[in-house]
Amino acid sequence: MELFVVIARDGSDAGALERRMAVREAHLAEARRLKAAGHILQAGAMLDDAQRMVGSVLLVAFDSRDTLNDWLAADPYVMGNVWQDIEVKPFRLAPI
Repeated sequence: MELFVVIARDGSDAGALERRMAVREAHLAEARRLKAAGHILQAGAMLDDAQRMVGSVLLVAFDSRDTLNDWLAADPYVMGNVWQDIEVKPFRLAPI
């Protein structure tokens, strides 16, 4: 398994939070499935200064970047146009 950090920023338009909330339960259901399968190691919402959700950060494990890309393409937040700027970086755990 390869490790990756995913930083996904929501849109900043007036409808961004509404889009997020419309597909949030479907996104969380998929995230729970991926966590149980060992693909999501940690995940959570990024917050702005007013504590509003504005994106997500995930530490994930997939067989390859292609497999990760397949998951991202089908995620409800991608399909629902919530995540509009997604950065994926390979990750290595520190030997501590």
